[in-house]
Amino acid sequence: MMLRGKDVAMSMLAVGTAAIAGYVLRNGKSRTSHARSKADVGARIVNETEVPDEATVVDVSSRRLRELPGTRRAIKRAVSNDAREEWEHVTLETSGAWEVVDALRRSLPYHDADDGEYNGVYVRYGETVVVIDAIGWAHVEEPLH
Repeated sequence: MMLRGKDVAMSMLAVGTAAIAGYVLRNGKSRTSHARSKADVGARIVNETEVPDEATVVDVSSRRLRELPGTRRAIKRAVSNDAREEWEHVTLETSGAWEVVDALRRSLPYHDADDGEYNGVYVRYGETVVVIDAIGWAHVEEPLH
């Protein structure tokens, strides 16, 4: 099969046009849209009997716990509201909010539940045990035209 110069030129023109259109659309979208990341730190009170045998209970005065934004506030809310049935939440909407989720799971003794227990870090706050956990998400906002 032989290609003629005109066919090659038309093909190259079509490919070039598609590439330029993709570039313009991608750059235009990145200027007019952005993603917000959030993290939600939740805490609730658990009975001593609900603490899994293999879970390590951290004291609330832990330096690592103090360094994580929102955790102390969530714990205090859970204790002050006697949150035994519902989670008390603190939502973080700052840059690097997802890092709180990762740090909670990596820098503290995070318990991965397997028998109906709660996932999270178990914390002793005075005479009370609180479990804390965090989730993160991103919301991409695009303008309406």
